[in-house]
Amino acid sequence: MSESPKYMSFFAIMCASAAMVFSTLGMPYGTAKSGTGIAAMSVMQPELIMKSISPIVMAGVITIYGLVVAVLIASYLTLGITLFKSFLQLRAGLSIGLSGLVAGFATGIVSNAGVQGKAQQL
Repeated sequence: MSESPKYMSFFAIMCASAAMVFSTLGMPYGTAKSGTGIAAMSVMQPELIMKSISPIVMAGVITIYGLVVAVLIASYLTLGITLFKSFLQLRAGLSIGLSGLVAGFATGIVSNAGVQGKAQQL
């Protein structure tokens, strides 16, 4: 049997890190963009503030999904992990993390437009 490379677990650990970091980077943008829309709307329609909080919560939920996936991936880390499984886990972490990043950006942009549109509609 050939000895496996020493860097195999690095890719699996980077996978868990990527899932957490990228999904967490989307949340502040979504929260800030939604928050500015809510702040601008609260000047015109102060009674709609509590109805407009849900986009901020949605941006936070995206981060929780990234954390859950990172914990699940980290629980599969074993001493005898193969290079193939490490790359599979890296792909899983990158796909979850980058989709969380884009979802956080989209949540912020769409909720900002929605909140401002709702304020102008009433």
